[in-house]
Amino acid sequence: MRSTSSQFLSRRSFGKAAAGFAAAAGMGSLGACSSRGGTAPADAPLRIMAINHVWSQAIRRRLKEFESRAGRRVSMTLLTADQLSNSYNVKLNASGTDVDVMMIRALQDQSLFGLNGWLTDLTGLVKGETAYDWEDFQDAPREVSVTAGKVLSVPVVTERPTLYYRKDLVEGLGGPPRTLDGLREMSLELADRGRNFFGFVGRGQRNGAVSQWSSFLYSFGGDFIVDGASGIGSPEAVAAYAYYGALLERTGPPGATNMSLDQAMPVFAQGKAAFYVDADAIYSNFLDPKISTVGETVGFAPFPAGPAGARPHNIPSWSLGINRFSLLRDEAWEFVRWASGPEMVAELQAAGIPGARRSAWSDPKTLAAFPPELAATMRTNAERGIGYDRPQVLQVGRSRDIVGRPLVAGILGKKVAPVARDADAEFNDFLVRDNRHRES
Repeated sequence: MRSTSSQFLSRRSFGKAAAGFAAAAGMGSLGACSSRGGTAPADAPLRIMAINHVWSQAIRRRLKEFESRAGRRVSMTLLTADQLSNSYNVKLNASGTDVDVMMIRALQDQSLFGLNGWLTDLTGLVKGETAYDWEDFQDAPREVSVTAGKVLSVPVVTERPTLYYRKDLVEGLGGPPRTLDGLREMSLELADRGRNFFGFVGRGQRNGAVSQWSSFLYSFGGDFIVDGASGIGSPEAVAAYAYYGALLERTGPPGATNMSLDQAMPVFAQGKAAFYVDADAIYSNFLDPKISTVGETVGFAPFPAGPAGARPHNIPSWSLGINRFSLLRDEAWEFVRWASGPEMVAELQAAGIPGARRSAWSDPKTLAAFPPELAATMRTNAERGIGYDRPQVLQVGRSRDIVGRPLVAGILGKKVAPVARDADAEFNDFLVRDNRHRES
């Protein structure tokens, strides 16, 4: 199956897209009509499309509150990630008016959606209301919400990488490692692969591993793109590839190159690994006795420091945008403002759903739902965080395939440098084409 961004890119018209984006950027107010004209019937529901996620489930349970405030019925559809992508592909390419509020992945979709002219410019709205307090959003997620100088989405769920570890195993080693060197040493010491116990487990699948590897890349001092060109051939990136590859190759489970989240997480949950780095949003899986054997021994620590310090990502995993073709853009904004306002973010975070507002993270009441060690870890990683965990390009899926190739080589025990050199050349060619599409 092609990546989401490739699907959209292959079916879009760049001339039409540029014109549409310019029109969206020039709107002074949202209005209740689409760019094609027309007015929504008075009894038309506000239509929301969202991923089937704990955040959207929580919001759906509160919709009666919004309906009574807005005086309009709401229809909320929850889909899988693939279903959501396919629905957007069909509806937005056809300038469809049958979706108003869109739950999107800002890092995966927003650049392309913005270039296509599919998202409403929210800049004046988020910055124009003192009570909404746009500056209250954390820097990293807020910056990712901006494309071509315009706010095109609002972050509602955030995540960072957490070092999950076995407290019972590291007590005699001075506690969890604070550096990547320490993580490697402890992983080697604790691994007993002959008995099916591993020092470290993590994602190793070519495309899927890139997002979690990004924090290793940044902590080695590298980046995906430097001054508009590929950065994955730099000495820092090669060192990060080599480190991560050797960590899994020497201390990880067999078949690591086939492991995404769904395969790596159970290894740690079933007590077969000492360390695991992945999103903090999945922590509850390790506390659930139905699926985990490590609930009493799991610990949570900040991302370890590399040569460039500890530089984890802090990303908006899901955001809200407004379809530019919606007939109910004013009502859609009322929903976005309600669902992402300070009160709602604090309420949801107190229920265990990490948001993007500083005020929520500084309120002890909102952190009570998380284990204390995890809450402290999340705050530390958020303060250090970088707002993206993948290349910031139009064809994100294709870029991840390229960037992930040296990762696989390292995990397989091959020399990383020549593979990284080839991938660097391929990524540079990719970036030239990607930039041409932006300029079309």
